[in-house]
Amino acid sequence: MNYFNAYPEQIKAQVEALINSGKLARYFEKKYPVAHPFKSEKALYDYANGLKQQFLKNAPKLDSVKYEKQKDLVFNALGTHTFKRHAHGKKLKAQHHIAIANQLKYAPEEILKTLVVHELAHFKEKEHNKSFYNLCCHIQPDYFQGELDLRLFMVLCEQAENFYLTK
Repeated sequence: MNYFNAYPEQIKAQVEALINSGKLARYFEKKYPVAHPFKSEKALYDYANGLKQQFLKNAPKLDSVKYEKQKDLVFNALGTHTFKRHAHGKKLKAQHHIAIANQLKYAPEEILKTLVVHELAHFKEKEHNKSFYNLCCHIQPDYFQGELDLRLFMVLCEQAENFYLTK
């Protein structure tokens, strides 16, 4: 239940009931019957860059998006946005990289989109503040439901019930 610590008690109770009932896989099968098609890093980059171009046209260039093995899903996050500046001659160059946890290679598109939107929002807002979440909701109107389902998806993976691996 570590994924749900910040949620209100009522939501935590509903989540716990869903998990304990053994119906979590059924919830995902019904709500998200298929996995996303973005298995290669090129496809993932094109997907993320398409969202960036559509909603964050004036944001800096996205240099890379890749799947990576994350050490600890609670503390090290499911995705990271890395911003690096380095001198190149007299010019100061900036690079933006997004890393997505390998577990999301086999997930529904809405789950992947939630994490990509979250990392893209860091292009404009570095902190998790009201402006950050407003931007997330602008890009993905059901962002908060996606975030909850992302956390539920991680429980599904921990229970070794990720049926998207075989689809």
